[in-house]
Amino acid sequence: MNKHTIIIAEAGVNHNGSIELAKQLIEEAAKAGADFVKFQTFKADLLVSKTAKKAEYQKKNIGDGDDTQFAMLKKLELNEAAHLELIAHCEKCGIKFLSTGFDKESIDFLDSLNIPFFKIPSGEITNKPYLQHIASKKKAVVMSTGMADMTEIKAALSVLTENGVAKDQLTVLHCNTEYPTPMEDVNLKAMLHIQRELGVQVGYSDHTNGIEIPIAAVALGASVIEKHFTLDRNLPGPDHKASLEPNELKAMVQAIRNVEIALSGSGIKEPSPSEIKNKVVARASIVAAKDIHKGEPFTEENITVKRPGNGISPMKWDELIGQKAKRNFKDDELIEL
Repeated sequence: MNKHTIIIAEAGVNHNGSIELAKQLIEEAAKAGADFVKFQTFKADLLVSKTAKKAEYQKKNIGDGDDTQFAMLKKLELNEAAHLELIAHCEKCGIKFLSTGFDKESIDFLDSLNIPFFKIPSGEITNKPYLQHIASKKKAVVMSTGMADMTEIKAALSVLTENGVAKDQLTVLHCNTEYPTPMEDVNLKAMLHIQRELGVQVGYSDHTNGIEIPIAAVALGASVIEKHFTLDRNLPGPDHKASLEPNELKAMVQAIRNVEIALSGSGIKEPSPSEIKNKVVARASIVAAKDIHKGEPFTEENITVKRPGNGISPMKWDELIGQKAKRNFKDDELIEL
């Protein structure tokens, strides 16, 4: 049975506050073959102070002269009615809805919508009251770990497990929160470090340009992949520039599914059914290098190796040398004993 990696197409706030853009994102995620399309649920006044500064990449990507987060996030809120409309659209398109809740009210609301698991963003990994509230819901948890070291990850997991989340319900995503992440900062093998140290399922939340790193993560054993996507990287907003466009998202999903199939074999080095027929074509046999008469001994001068491979294997060369021909052989004819 093939492994199935859960692929979360992260729409995030790339809807720019528009329900119609959000619906288009759902449609594209479904067409790409993702398992979930994920949004972000928050109330700006509960999430950030009025003076909280934007990240450098947010200032660069928005360029509106306002360096605070509050106004930016206020425009990107989705109200409760919008959530219900988006869930209905997901059902229509055949893809599962997910959202990250950033405050207690939003977590309670998402819980009332029966989301299958909670997604903890990197920025909340050191927020104990937040983690405790998530854990109180007794649901599976997927947690990103951008900016965190192993001590902080262990502390967060302790809060979750001590407050009701079973260890087998936890998936920890390696992540880097620079948008886009420089390749030299990906440190993909840290995902395996998390797995070894914590004994939990692992995955990868990607902010690099392109699709190579999530695919590599699946080959290394990621059970969950999360990747931002947008309808158009040129749209205004904080995250569009570090997001895939629909054709790229589809290519990533297909590549991941191909890797899953490629990893599903026995793990034993043996010929596959599809290649066995090529043995005769690609391998060689011992043939006469010139006319050989009956009773003449086989020598390195009168035999050679050529395709096809339906005769005596060249691996028996030493055994054949010195034996006598039992019949006449013409030049290029397969040798028989």
